Amino acid sequence: MSTIVVAYSPDEYGQAALARAIEEARLRDGDLLVINGTRGDALVDERYAHADQLAEIETDLATTGLPFEVRQTFGADVGDQVIEAAERSGAELIVIGVRRRTPVGKLLMGSVSQRVILGAECAVLAVKPD
Repeated sequence: MSTIVVAYSPDEYGQAALARAIEEARLRDGDLLVINGTRGDALVDERYAHADQLAEIETDLATTGLPFEVRQTFGADVGDQVIEAAERSGAELIVIGVRRRTPVGKLLMGSVSQRVILGAECAVLAVKPD
């Protein structure tokens, strides 16, 4: 069975990534590993899910019939957290949501998506919300 890792954030980008990861897991007869990470500033990090948001994701995933696990991680770089989870699980694919950013924004704040795309050993699928 193949593992699909999805980099999740509780916004439209994370929802798009999760929806596509579910499709990919069904196509590949795989399981899902949902990673929601933070650099340690979880109390102010809008991309770090709260307990009620995680419970909702788990309820929604339970209805898919797919094997899944939801993890919250902490570390210096969220992209590295996603890559490490993919490597440890032997993932076939990472699915990430991408947003448009200015070149200056990328320079000043970095980019989780860019880090994952450039650093992952497995395939990476970048999706945008509708």
